[in-house]
Amino acid sequence: MRSSRLPESLESNALTRELAAVRREGRPLLDLTSSNPTRCGLPYPVAAIRAALAPESVLSYDPDPRGALAAREAVARWHGLGVAAGDLVLTASTSEAYSWLFKLLCDPGDDVLVPAPSYPLFHWLAALEGVAARPVPALRTERWELDLQGLEAALTPRTRAVVVVNPNNPTGQFLDRGEWDGLLAFCAGRGLALLVDEVFKDYVLEAPPGALATALTGPEPPCPVFVLSGLSKIAALPQVKLGWIIARGPARASLEPLAFIADQYLSVSASAQAAAPALLELAPAIQAGILDRLRTNLAALDALLPRAPALGRARVEGGWSAILRRPALDPGEDCALRLLRECGVLIHPGHFFDLPGDGHLVCSLLPEPVAFRAGMERVVALLGAGSG
Repeated sequence: MRSSRLPESLESNALTRELAAVRREGRPLLDLTSSNPTRCGLPYPVAAIRAALAPESVLSYDPDPRGALAAREAVARWHGLGVAAGDLVLTASTSEAYSWLFKLLCDPGDDVLVPAPSYPLFHWLAALEGVAARPVPALRTERWELDLQGLEAALTPRTRAVVVVNPNNPTGQFLDRGEWDGLLAFCAGRGLALLVDEVFKDYVLEAPPGALATALTGPEPPCPVFVLSGLSKIAALPQVKLGWIIARGPARASLEPLAFIADQYLSVSASAQAAAPALLELAPAIQAGILDRLRTNLAALDALLPRAPALGRARVEGGWSAILRRPALDPGEDCALRLLRECGVLIHPGHFFDLPGDGHLVCSLLPEPVAFRAGMERVVALLGAGSG
């Protein structure tokens, strides 16, 4: 017996099975998918992080469903832009933030719209709440443009919200001001909430001048806007487990019912909340190290691509990933399997992120530079001549 919210099969895909075999057999591996910053050799202020996690306050327990006031005040200071502690609810992660918002906004059988390409997690976070995440493909021109007409066509009587990631994962693309204004008008005119995931917003690489830096600026929105972020990306500390939801505009009226949901779980640990002020003070230095790594690896990729006339890359406006364009001579998973089997290189096929067709691969820009360059040299050697 099990819920229909779970997948019919939990069998691993072919790439995951092959990866397990590589590791089991001890074969050499260059992992170009690694997005866990704690496993990528990045510099951390270890002593300061340990001290932040060990204050005496962790020995007391006086839970507030919205999260400890001192932690919420620290998050509000971090964001600035008029954000107040009263606008915030703390969660154990951005994933949990999504699940609480789906509980808040949706009944079982309702749906939310998610512009694609996007991170595959949304489908299952929604499904586990009895909600359908309906992908709406972006228009592909020189960039992935938000398709407002596509959102309109995908709308159903049971649509309750639109979910966007700014900058997008994996395309790295920020919304532009026109897209943002269009989204606000679309949601306001149809009684929808707008969920904006900004976990990567501090990692700006090639963003154009018109990019929307954050959904926290500008006049009060005409529709409920919930902005999501957390320490996982802001301070590159996914293990600390602290995220948050910021309510803007009409969304503030939902803070009390959102606190009711939070009160049923009280999932945010005392240590994460107590550490939040100090960890947010450490975040700029941690981010500087990550940005240096992202730029180093992106420069290495650009130095290699001229050797491979069949390969290219999309502009990386922000975030931790890069999209490679390749000749679509074989299915994306077959290409990734060949790279793993023949070159010992792990890379994501584009369809993992709902990228259209078979002409894309997705890599992380976080791996250690020597390993990243070595892996990309193998990718270029195998695929650069147009062989798939």
